[in-house]
Amino acid sequence: MKEVEFLPVKLYTGTIFRDERILKDALEKLECKFGKIEDKSEVFDFNFTDYYFKEMGRPLYRQFFVFEELIEPELLPDIKIFTNRLEEDLMKKYNLTGRGINLDPGIITAGALIVATAKNFSHRVPLKNGIYAHLEYLFDKKGVRILEWTYKDFRSEEYKNFFFKVRKKYIKELKVES
Repeated sequence: MKEVEFLPVKLYTGTIFRDERILKDALEKLECKFGKIEDKSEVFDFNFTDYYFKEMGRPLYRQFFVFEELIEPELLPDIKIFTNRLEEDLMKKYNLTGRGINLDPGIITAGALIVATAKNFSHRVPLKNGIYAHLEYLFDKKGVRILEWTYKDFRSEEYKNFFFKVRKKYIKELKVES
């Protein structure tokens, strides 16, 4: 059987944070590891769930960052392990009892938005080392299709518009590289 390579994908990370100093610190480390950030979303109030409030306090904010370099999709579990360690390192650096930032890396393909997670659930696909793929959206030419398990905040028009814009740019990049 002939080995087939996957198309490269667009790497992004979602952040949930309170303190902009910790966000800035995290972004510097992410850029050192994964290259230049080419796009970012606006900063959103993160008030769709109280899941993180006990650990991180409030108010919380959400922002997405997209990296310039395309990557191999099979790197996603290693990237999630790196971001988990970075969260821990920043917690120690800032002498916090809980995380100061939540980092959720993911990939954008022509057909989907996928988030890496360490939390198992029936609809998540195991990748390796305790990391799972969470399929957040499906894309087609018309737009974004949410799924039964799509997170509440990802259902917002602002998120969908941002990721659909990134997907369009990614598709153009693929055509140039082909």
